[in-house]
Amino acid sequence: MENQTVGEVFETEIKRRFVKDFLDLLILQLVLTQPIWGYNIIKKTEAKYGVKLRHGALYPMLNSLEARGLVTSKKELEKGRVRKTYKITPEGKKILQTYYNFLKEQTGKGCINNKKSTKEE
Repeated sequence: MENQTVGEVFETEIKRRFVKDFLDLLILQLVLTQPIWGYNIIKKTEAKYGVKLRHGALYPMLNSLEARGLVTSKKELEKGRVRKTYKITPEGKKILQTYYNFLKEQTGKGCINNKKSTKEE
């Protein structure tokens, strides 16, 4: 961390906060493209965000998402092992799209690079 710039440190902090505060949305994003099992979610989160999810945080969230109808699960046999894979539902896709729309609205108007000069400034 000694050799990191302020921007890199802040980016790391943002990633950690995102995983902690928006774990449900992160999981929906990961199951959007293909069915995935819990261990794979942990590995992908660690690779992409540098944060290792604990089983105690992941599985209750998966159960909650399933109870809310945002994901479904299915036990499958893969390489001689039974794995519970999760898949996004149409309702889960709607939630994710709502989140994307909100982010787009927020970043489109407030982004420094997109900010237009006005007489009021």
